[in-house]
Amino acid sequence: MAFDAKSFLAGLTEAPGVYRMLASDGAVLYVGKAKNLKRRVSSYFQKTGHSPRIALMLQQVAAMEVTTTRSEAEALILENTLIKKLAPKYNILFRDDKSYPYIALSGGEFPRLFYHRGPFAKQSHYFGPFPSSLAARDSIQLIQKTFLLRTCEEAVFAHRSRPCLMHQIKRCKAPCVGHVTATDYGADVRLAELFLKGRHSEVIDGLTAQMDTAAAALRFEEAATLRDQVRALQAVLHRQYVSSTRDTDVDIIAAVVEHGELCVNLAMVRGGLHLGDRAQFPQGGAEADAEEGLSAFLTQHYADQTPPPRIIAAPWPLSDAPDTLSIAAPRNEMERAWLEMAMNNARLAVTARRQSRGRAEGRLETLRLALNLSELPRRIECFDISHTMGEGTVASCVVCVDGTMKKSDYRRFNIEGITAGDDYAAMRQALTRRYEKVALGEIIAPDLILIDGGKGQHGVAREVLSELGLDYLGSIGIAKGEERRPGHETLFVHGRDGALDQPLQLAMDNPGFHLIQEIRDEAHRFALVGHRARRAKPRGRSHLEDVVGIGPTRRRKLLAQFGGLDGVKGATVEDLCRVDGISRRLAEEIHKQLH
Repeated sequence: MAFDAKSFLAGLTEAPGVYRMLASDGAVLYVGKAKNLKRRVSSYFQKTGHSPRIALMLQQVAAMEVTTTRSEAEALILENTLIKKLAPKYNILFRDDKSYPYIALSGGEFPRLFYHRGPFAKQSHYFGPFPSSLAARDSIQLIQKTFLLRTCEEAVFAHRSRPCLMHQIKRCKAPCVGHVTATDYGADVRLAELFLKGRHSEVIDGLTAQMDTAAAALRFEEAATLRDQVRALQAVLHRQYVSSTRDTDVDIIAAVVEHGELCVNLAMVRGGLHLGDRAQFPQGGAEADAEEGLSAFLTQHYADQTPPPRIIAAPWPLSDAPDTLSIAAPRNEMERAWLEMAMNNARLAVTARRQSRGRAEGRLETLRLALNLSELPRRIECFDISHTMGEGTVASCVVCVDGTMKKSDYRRFNIEGITAGDDYAAMRQALTRRYEKVALGEIIAPDLILIDGGKGQHGVAREVLSELGLDYLGSIGIAKGEERRPGHETLFVHGRDGALDQPLQLAMDNPGFHLIQEIRDEAHRFALVGHRARRAKPRGRSHLEDVVGIGPTRRRKLLAQFGGLDGVKGATVEDLCRVDGISRRLAEEIHKQLH
């Protein structure tokens, strides 16, 4: 039954809110927000000239639901939440970027400088966000080199008895052992804060005045240190290929559609310095125009990020721009240069992405021909086993989709209940656990399975697949070459030319072979990391865990108070009693357990 838009619109409110378009099976097709629900929803059904994407969506609408809100700002928040929760087919969905990097300064008498992602703590001050971890870490290195602020963890700082390496290489003033007073250290912290806030001229002028004062007082070593600080800061400012003479905070956002692909590029200017940019390619962006992409990005990105005072955007103006944001076209030559750079970088990102896809397609096609496959192996899964003399056995499964590693689909399997060192049994257990879910239809089946092992390991894989009714899946065993030299591997290909485990050696310069090697190496790396973590866990077990009455909270307090397990071991019963939550009886039990 067709959706009766006329009847629906007749009773629709003019309040702000969120609307949901539903298909006949109840699936959510699209989620949108509106300052005026009646006017916004009417525009879909009373106007013509929609893009092919929107026109196709409207043909599938069977029902609509609305939720009114008290303001457009509330509607923005609700829309963003529903889009991320429901992932509607026709919404343009950008990756959740809550974890933009920040630089932080902790509280306390001697604040710590550190790199931060995630939620904020009340006692620290945060500066950013930065478009990439590289931009944030570069700034941390500059500040550390210039102002010599500490970067060590609190537990380390509290229990140092002598300066660390950072002091020796002139990256820290060693407040941990009293080499600098709280007053002098606080002055450096304030300068660092000014620099992070973009007030660069104040910092340089202040340091220059200090340098002149020190030189006049014949404190030439101090003056030379201040001179080096000024030069370091000026060098960074001079390296900025685009900078403003004003301490400006601006986001520059450019949306472009090239070769049918939507890209939104975000550049950040903080304190007048261009910190770099980040190109983003949304899900559901096919056939969307630049205006739709920009509108979707603004709604989703600033639901999680605090907007700067100005946002420069293109294309502009937008027909559906959030009123809660201060968005405008460039107002001077500098801002026009920023926007042109952002648009150019977006186009370059599309070109680079297309070239990467073309290269990946070429490698997949070469692999298909080499293995005599009927279709491209779009999804490839690879397994490897890692252990040390049978200890801490871990199996890895890495996934390659369309020639690119998809880390969100990686899995590890802790292997239990087998004879130590039995790689065949380990492989059987990992494959069974993985492909039971495929047989039950819980996860998608791969087009090709790679086994890092020779004919025997591959034989185990074929047995497991046969037992699960998945013997139609293609697979390859990768046997290491002579002296384990890369490029000399032998492939045992199931079903090639009608034979089981027919050996095959590809040329070292074969692009498909390079793809197999990259996937195999990634499986090996992922397994090794998991194995090392598992093996270290029992070895790193604290004897405190064996003390009755010592849970995670008290254990953390003890380790923090004494700087680690060795410090706890060296503490007397009286020392232990001073820790919050540790009674005399418990202190005696801890001391007894550790000695």
